[in-house]
Amino acid sequence: MNEQVTLRPFTRNIAQRLAELANNQNVVAQVRDNFPSPYTISDAHYWIDFCNSRHSGESFHQAIYHHEDFVGGIGVLRQEDIHRNNAEIGYWLGEPYWGLKIATAAVVQMTDWIFTHTTITRLYAGVFETNPASMRVLVKAGYKLEAIHRKAIIKNDLVLDEHLFVKLAGE
Repeated sequence: MNEQVTLRPFTRNIAQRLAELANNQNVVAQVRDNFPSPYTISDAHYWIDFCNSRHSGESFHQAIYHHEDFVGGIGVLRQEDIHRNNAEIGYWLGEPYWGLKIATAAVVQMTDWIFTHTTITRLYAGVFETNPASMRVLVKAGYKLEAIHRKAIIKNDLVLDEHLFVKLAGE
């Protein structure tokens, strides 16, 4: 797909760039409220340390690189109990890298890795109705719209629909 995109572990040497790219209201507008805003160097160090301490098989986080530049992040969170073969995938890119097919390449790579190396058989992503670009990323990566959860989320005091995209192993 895009050989210039690679997924790598988060490392301390990217903390400054992580803080710079993540401290952007256009990025923050399309992610969950637990994504810090403003995003400080301290937040970057916390996130990098968190990612490097998670080896339980429940979550998988990778930094997205374009050529040799850090450009964003992607992660998968396994669900629990009867939903343990399901996992949520999420991702973000720094605004200067939007529209370059980087997110699609990263989603394809992470999806393939998860289905090859874990027992997860269903990946899903919830996308705000205000983010058609992310919906296109998922469709290009082979995900299918499974449902629209009407007025299911609140972001920036707006009640929005959440579009649920799903990909099954072997599809």
